[in-house]
Amino acid sequence: MPDENEIRQKVAEDLGIANLSLTEQKELISQFGEVALKAATVAVVGKMTEEQRSEFAVLAQAGDASAVQKFLDATVPDHEAIASAAVIEEVKNFKASQSA
Repeated sequence: MPDENEIRQKVAEDLGIANLSLTEQKELISQFGEVALKAATVAVVGKMTEEQRSEFAVLAQAGDASAVQKFLDATVPDHEAIASAAVIEEVKNFKASQSA
């Protein structure tokens, strides 16, 4: 299994920030992770009805990852693909903002 430095290096390369200092890389990766998680969540939640969103919010607040997973599997069967597509789009946006 890769260690933390190998993972950070791979992510930095994927984001096009490998030439920055280690501190800058860590900060940008952290910020990107938050943005990517929000984008993935918004994309998946956008496929739900208002009632499903309310139920999802209750489950998410409870912090039961297993219940959330079961709910997503039943409610938005392709949630993983939706979330992945949202993250890929965020990577593209991030790279574009870094080269601008």
